[in-house]
Amino acid sequence: MKLHSLTKALLGAGLLMMTGTASAEFTPDKPECIAPAKPGGGFDLTCRILTNGLDKSGLLNEPMRVTFMPGGVGAVAYTHMNSNRREDNNAVVAFSSGSSLNLALSKFGRDLDVDDARWVGSIGTDYGAIIVKADAPWQSLEELAADLKANPNKLVFGAGGTVGSQDWMKAAFLYRSLGLDPRAMRYVAYEGGGDAMAAVLGNHIQVYPGDVSEIKGQLDAGIVRVLAVMAPERLEGDFAGIPTATEQGFDMEWPIMRGFYMAPDASDEAYGYWVQQFNELYQNDAFAQVRDHQGLFPLSMSGAEYEAYVKAEIEKFQNLSREMGLLR
Repeated sequence: MKLHSLTKALLGAGLLMMTGTASAEFTPDKPECIAPAKPGGGFDLTCRILTNGLDKSGLLNEPMRVTFMPGGVGAVAYTHMNSNRREDNNAVVAFSSGSSLNLALSKFGRDLDVDDARWVGSIGTDYGAIIVKADAPWQSLEELAADLKANPNKLVFGAGGTVGSQDWMKAAFLYRSLGLDPRAMRYVAYEGGGDAMAAVLGNHIQVYPGDVSEIKGQLDAGIVRVLAVMAPERLEGDFAGIPTATEQGFDMEWPIMRGFYMAPDASDEAYGYWVQQFNELYQNDAFAQVRDHQGLFPLSMSGAEYEAYVKAEIEKFQNLSREMGLLR
């Protein structure tokens, strides 16, 4: 079955590259974007960017509905597509680097891996951020780090994922840079970024190692402060004034890919159609405006190229998890 899935992915990409006619034979019936979390987090954002981009670009004949399927940072949706909707041609499911990490840790089930999906394409990249409430006592990552090192058990971190998730990993980077054991971190796991944001605003946690794009609205409203972005260099636009972790002396980078997959046995015609939609989106100014407005940055890959990216990311996370003591 694994070999069959890989062959189908390569065939779908080949059909698209040769003629593009395969996708012309398929039209989705009630197209659906599945966000594998509660409303308000990164998966919700990922689906909104796609649905708004398709709508404003005029690439679909009917509106695309969004369905929420929370659980396990994508695990419930991945299992559902493999168990109940293996041949679904009409749905695409939001995916992220956090999902890649969970696949790397076998948190989607020991019988499921990267070959149990058809990898459609990315819509952009995000970056990790160290977020606190606007009235928090720290003005910089350096100040937070000094307080953390002096009182390792004082602060509570929290985010949308369990121990070993990508948000936990972001905080673990900070702990490790200070010579502290990440496994001793006080950490609260929430089901999605929306719940984690509510927790930091409600003073239930002090630090939220989240994503830049997820907090743009709260940042604009002045209710949160971003101490650092985990990008290789300063971001542009609304985030230009936020220093990177690197420029504050911390070797912490965390890019977050956002993209989509389809059911493992979706037809070649449907797969070719959706890959073509993504390729057309990449060339569309209306989509670029939607993506930029939501705080994402360009990352345009589809078909076989996107599949290769996801597989490489999963291998990277397996190596990192071993370093953190999460895998043997």
